[in-house]
Amino acid sequence: MPVGTRATVKTLSPEELENIGSQIILGNTYHLYLRPGHEIIKKTEGLHNFMSWDKPILTDSGGFQVMSLQGLRKITSEGVKFQSHIDGSYHMFTPEKVIEIQNALGADIIMSFDECPPYPATKKYIAESLKLTLDWAKRGKRIHKKVDKQALFGIVQGGIFEDLREECTEKLMEMDFPGYAIGGLAVGEIKEDLLRITKFMDTILPQDKPRYLMGVGTPMDLLNNIENGIDMFDCVMPTRNARKGTIFTWNGKMIIKSAKYKEDFSPIDENCKCYTCQNFSRAYIRHLFNVDEILGMRLASLHSLFFYLDLMSQARKAIIKNRFQEFKQEVSKKLNGTLEN
Repeated sequence: MPVGTRATVKTLSPEELENIGSQIILGNTYHLYLRPGHEIIKKTEGLHNFMSWDKPILTDSGGFQVMSLQGLRKITSEGVKFQSHIDGSYHMFTPEKVIEIQNALGADIIMSFDECPPYPATKKYIAESLKLTLDWAKRGKRIHKKVDKQALFGIVQGGIFEDLREECTEKLMEMDFPGYAIGGLAVGEIKEDLLRITKFMDTILPQDKPRYLMGVGTPMDLLNNIENGIDMFDCVMPTRNARKGTIFTWNGKMIIKSAKYKEDFSPIDENCKCYTCQNFSRAYIRHLFNVDEILGMRLASLHSLFFYLDLMSQARKAIIKNRFQEFKQEVSKKLNGTLEN
């Protein structure tokens, strides 16, 4: 899912996103609550009308953003009191309030409010945190009014501890959510722990409901976690890196600002069918970055998202043909591990 934190995928229009095959995008409850405010978006009948996007939208709960406000928030059993990173004003997020905001935003898939523990954290801290996440999930589900229009996912926490993950999963499954997100990973732990946990989650999550791994990741991260049973991903990496001149391709990462591309008139990726590769050269895009032209960021973002969506499309086809393992090995060989760091 391309990330449209503030009701826009940075530098790209909804039409461009649709043209490259985006089926769903992600918005952020915390940021949209602060600006422009969920009540304003509600007056336009929701995010779809507000941002002129007629395909599905997922909003996360803001739990990760609140967690990252070190020194600006206080967690209690009731919820989280925090200061806005914009103007320092005080606000309170309870699980009920977060569902109310997401009901107003009108996204198709919404998230329970959770506490995303920092990394590293002790097992004792994570166990206590888990009690909050489960209580908040129950309270949020209780007041969710638009069950037929918005699928509310529970978020599995538990850090890198399998027994805590299992406890959380079992109790969320008792609440019977239509889908389950895996939170609290890709927050600083080593990659082996991330993969160990997702592999373990594959054995305990329901087979007939979607699994969403939040905030991941590189192309090989996606393929490795598809192998571990994950269905949905979001990450700012393709667009954030692209805006800084690091572009994802089928041959690995490309630092487009490099001097070696000054007179390189070939496309970013000769086998790519995106608008950028069909019309512009590496030399031209390098020039745009070097003179700070916005078009450079737009063209790089367009290509990187096209690549990610194409990668997922080809992964789906490989699964259907029962050749995912071969596909993963082929891609890994092409990328030469350059995207795993």
